[in-house]
Amino acid sequence: MMAQPKIMNAAGAQNAELKDYIFASESVAEGHPDKVCDRVSDSIVDLFLAADPEARVACETLATTDTLIIAGECRGPASVTKEKIIETARNAVKEIGYEQEGFHWKTMNVQYLLHQQSADIAQGVDAGAAKDEGAGDQGIMFGYACRETDELMPAPIFYSHKILRLLAEDRHNGKLNDMLGPDAKSQISLEYRDGKPVRATSVVVSTQHKDGLSQKDVKEIVRPYIMQVLPQGFMCPEEEFYVNPTGRFVIGGPDGDCGLTGRKIIVDTYGGAAPHGGGAFSGKDPTKVDRSAAYAARYLAKNIVSAGFADKCTIQLSYAIGVSKPLSVYVNTHGTGEVDEQALVKAIGKVMDLSPRGIRTHLKLNRPIYKKTSSYGHFGRVAEADGSFSWEACDLVEALKKAL
Repeated sequence: MMAQPKIMNAAGAQNAELKDYIFASESVAEGHPDKVCDRVSDSIVDLFLAADPEARVACETLATTDTLIIAGECRGPASVTKEKIIETARNAVKEIGYEQEGFHWKTMNVQYLLHQQSADIAQGVDAGAAKDEGAGDQGIMFGYACRETDELMPAPIFYSHKILRLLAEDRHNGKLNDMLGPDAKSQISLEYRDGKPVRATSVVVSTQHKDGLSQKDVKEIVRPYIMQVLPQGFMCPEEEFYVNPTGRFVIGGPDGDCGLTGRKIIVDTYGGAAPHGGGAFSGKDPTKVDRSAAYAARYLAKNIVSAGFADKCTIQLSYAIGVSKPLSVYVNTHGTGEVDEQALVKAIGKVMDLSPRGIRTHLKLNRPIYKKTSSYGHFGRVAEADGSFSWEACDLVEALKKAL
């Protein structure tokens, strides 16, 4: 008689963690066509919030050869004019470094299609005499933290981001002598033993480069950045180190491929190591819980791990448009918890107001801090003095301990 398969419920399946496996994550540079669009959209969000912290923005950008299209809805002061928005978009592209024949910040055609926010959406979000500010949309948002890196991020996505960030820094400061262009991608595959990363099984970097450089030339330019980022002994075998596998990458950015805002949501979060609710972040003001509640979930998960309550933590929040309270709060410590998950759910409710207004107030999100988030991940960054990446602070640890 055949043995019957073991049946697990959802929680059981999530807690049945693999111990030995290979896992890969990718990142894309600020000059990738999709990231160009994220940067433009977030720069426009910052423009509005600098003029009015209560402004509403849902800005989508499309980039293709010599053309940028800005669309969406907004509500803000009259001082934020069409001309200022177009100027902001051009400056965002200029900062990335696009001065190429097929895509140049100064000569590109910018089409402006922003319009006023829908009154039906506004009435659901706005606070009134009988209701608090509601969520800007329905949806589910996830946060995650783990002990694979000091930043409490999954190692594959963290290393993938850092390689591209260091390359971009040296491109901007002139150390690369214009040998590499703005467009690039990276991908790291790590071997895990007993649930911990031990080495890279493969490394892939594709980067736009100056015409005339060979594939070997580009590989040797990139190699020191890989060695700087990966821990000692982690480098993959030489035959599994791939740089520009097609052999040539001169035409890049929107001249080579179309870009759209919000098309790199897994790059923006945890590289696939944790769930994603499906909503993009860039181009949205913080009344949109797609963005703000995902930041809150990361903040809570990071503080739970930092406090020593678990080695790994996933948090899910859910919301309905126009409703101020979260509809559900879910915590999973993947079998690593020192505290019961339901106790953590109750503690979360004591230490943070998870209404849209509560999140924005606690994390001080109504500030022009979003352009920086558009490249190299929204998580695993350093909380800065201007309020950027406030959700990366571990300042809830003592409050959580007290609540428990």
